[in-house]
Amino acid sequence: MLRPAQVRGISLVELVVFIAIISTALAGILGVMNFTTRASADPLAQKQALAIAEAYLEEALAMPFTYCDPDDVNAATARSTAAVNPADPERCAATLEGIGAEAGESRSSGTTPYDNVNDYASLPAGVPANVDGTPIGGLEAYTVAVAVAPAALAANTGTVAATDGNGRPLSLRITVTVTGPNGVTAVLDGYRSRYAPNALP
Repeated sequence: MLRPAQVRGISLVELVVFIAIISTALAGILGVMNFTTRASADPLAQKQALAIAEAYLEEALAMPFTYCDPDDVNAATARSTAAVNPADPERCAATLEGIGAEAGESRSSGTTPYDNVNDYASLPAGVPANVDGTPIGGLEAYTVAVAVAPAALAANTGTVAATDGNGRPLSLRITVTVTGPNGVTAVLDGYRSRYAPNALP
């Protein structure tokens, strides 16, 4: 049988130290869990912004990059940005293609939609929308902006100038910027140059 002097429990000081250590560890764990919970939606928003940017960039890059507006009768044969000449099939008959959409063209138009990669420079920034202009449900928190500008391309085998002697673009840089909730931003760049054949795809 143990005597009272040999029976020993936890002292008040030991108990206070134990509570302090456990409290600190618990606060650290809860802090990490709180941060993880708050940040768990960001990857989803980032992926959504990236998907929107990819869709817009792919749409723009799939467009023709011709010397003339694709509605021009010489669009498939023109090989120069020299002055308009209806009698010369290697020049535009009526409309040289430039940065920005021609009068009356819009992305959502059923009769005069964008028909050249240059036209996307005129796309107003806004909520992601289908090609017919209807906003895509559930993406109201995102904004899309597209910029198109001449850009020189350089490689080991040669260089493509940004513009030709007439100041018309030879190679383009298309930049799609998507902003989303919680400051999420996705920026994608794509490049287009005229390549043989110069006709419509």
